[in-house]
Amino acid sequence: MISLTDTKALLALLSEDRTLESVIPEFFSKFKRHDHFNICCTLVLLMEDKRILKQSQRLVAFYILHDLYCGEQSFVNPFNSFLIDVASDDSANIVERAFLLQLLGSTHSNNNKKEIVCQTAAEYIRIFDPNSHTFSTREQLQKQYSDKLPVESYKSYFKNASIKNVIRDPDIPQGCDADAPELDDSTPLGKYRIGGGNRETAAAGLIQNTSLKGLESPWIRPVPPRLPEQDGELVWLTPDNNHELLWDKGMCADTSRGAAVRDLIGRALKGALAPTQQQKVLMELEADPKLVYHCGLSPRCLPELVENNPVIAVEVLLKLMNSVHIADYFKVLVNMDMSLHSMEVVNRLTTAVDLPTQFIHTYISNCISSCVNIKDKYMQNRLVRLVCVFLQSLIRNKIINVQDLFIEVQAFCIEFSRIREAAGLFRLLKAME
Repeated sequence: MISLTDTKALLALLSEDRTLESVIPEFFSKFKRHDHFNICCTLVLLMEDKRILKQSQRLVAFYILHDLYCGEQSFVNPFNSFLIDVASDDSANIVERAFLLQLLGSTHSNNNKKEIVCQTAAEYIRIFDPNSHTFSTREQLQKQYSDKLPVESYKSYFKNASIKNVIRDPDIPQGCDADAPELDDSTPLGKYRIGGGNRETAAAGLIQNTSLKGLESPWIRPVPPRLPEQDGELVWLTPDNNHELLWDKGMCADTSRGAAVRDLIGRALKGALAPTQQQKVLMELEADPKLVYHCGLSPRCLPELVENNPVIAVEVLLKLMNSVHIADYFKVLVNMDMSLHSMEVVNRLTTAVDLPTQFIHTYISNCISSCVNIKDKYMQNRLVRLVCVFLQSLIRNKIINVQDLFIEVQAFCIEFSRIREAAGLFRLLKAME
């Protein structure tokens, strides 16, 4: 019901020699609020048998059960029935009955409560005067506290028929007080008598292992009767072995969903795919983005895919953005030969996701270097126009901060000022100063 740590803390709290008014604050400091009900149920189990706890411990337990719920407005104490039953039990100890009657009476008057909370449980027992108390009958208490009791009391026939798992110490004579100091735990020979030892340890063991509910009678569940046998029910006793062997045509074939995508990616590395094939690859990647990890595209193969099928390359790189290997793909893309398709791929990526700034700057520097180093004038003019259009797109879309590359781009525009696109890029730079 409760953990071993809570059990030890509870028994220690019951044994401490402290005033009753300090018990509840200590209780709140040791146990969490959602465990309070289980702790109180454990106290009830411990007190169902009067031999488990000492009388002073029982008084502290009664005080906790009563006072723990006093602060709740318009709330019925779930343990009122137990407290009233003990207070009205003629066979119960008169000290406990008087103590409970004072607690129950404190619900209507604080004077009764102030008399006892400033004392310890041991002090209350020591100065107790039975002549100063009057005891009410069960009917009187039930009538007085009818608004705090359930409509119908709970009865467990299994519990009533159970065998108690707590027995009387055979070394203590019938009718003697087990707490009497003259009853020492050891015999004259130095051996412990039966039942001697730490009572709290025994209580903790009962809570953790068997509880105090006793050995209840089992719930009998009769075995259901067998159903009548039907014709054909036992066919499995004489199975029919006339089976025809069939060859599995799909055996050893790759039936995974990515087989078609891997085949198309392999073709895409060698040449341009037909529009229908491109659409199939894009649809499969959209349906299952994880296929990109099984399509067989390594960073080393990326330049072939960019040159032959840039649209597919863009989609693959977008799906790989969360991969730990995306930096390897960027490195290959930066260092590959500059072309229309490579700039198309980078341009689409910049508009779709936030690329690392260092990657974009390195790619722009490589593009400028390629334009400067090329010897063929026709190809040089063509690449310069592509780079200028690419840079203008990045600047207008605010993908790059032109001030980071201002000197390098300005020098590039001046060197190729004879080209109309370079002159237009130069004017854009000047307009942004």
